[in-house]
Amino acid sequence: MTAPGLPLTGERTVPDVAAENYWFRRHEAVYLALLPRCTGMVLEAGCGEGYGADLVAGHADRVLALDHDVPTVQHVARRYPRVAPARGNLVALPVATGVIDVVASLQVIEHLWEQERFVRECARVLRPGGELLVSTPNRLTFSPGRDTPLNPFHSREFAPAELEDLLRADGFDDVEMLGLHHGARLRELDARHGGSIVEAQVAAALAGTELSPALAADVASVTAADFVLHDAALDDSLDLVAIAG
Repeated sequence: MTAPGLPLTGERTVPDVAAENYWFRRHEAVYLALLPRCTGMVLEAGCGEGYGADLVAGHADRVLALDHDVPTVQHVARRYPRVAPARGNLVALPVATGVIDVVASLQVIEHLWEQERFVRECARVLRPGGELLVSTPNRLTFSPGRDTPLNPFHSREFAPAELEDLLRADGFDDVEMLGLHHGARLRELDARHGGSIVEAQVAAALAGTELSPALAADVASVTAADFVLHDAALDDSLDLVAIAG
């Protein structure tokens, strides 16, 4: 199963794949919520397939999209002409000091081995008054009760306080923490599928089976509007979102 030009490996989320729609919309919801903050010169650190950078490009003056994977950068250049993609090491950003208005890095930091160095690099490239926008799975709900992540592509996941502490320790004084949650319609779908539409999808994947017709239809029906982002009940959130300046 592939997206145009990119394999579906499980490491990144891609659009236009019905069975992946829940995860895509979950990520898209955060991009849409953060778009008003994406003004001026935006650096997306770890752009993946590029759909997020393209969303940001519709709002910002310019978007520089960095990824370490060469085929990914080539794909972004082909599919998203209003994005400027480049290959780059996220712990040694190929960007001058103090020239970026916003660094956006969504669902990326959990993949990095040198997370402290990455945060310091983000602080370095930002102009005075600039912001770092980060999202990442909440360790407490994504890999509950574990010291190591369930996802083999993740090096370290964060609980809310751990992510805030990292950002404050490595260059940011002002940190606002938010959490992404299921809205009312997704809570109805949770109830319909044994308490969790996420666990229902994971169970099918672990069993190596296709989604049932009912589950597949409900997964395909999910939209970004089915998620809510707020600062309450952070420990129970699906994903963490930090706005740091």
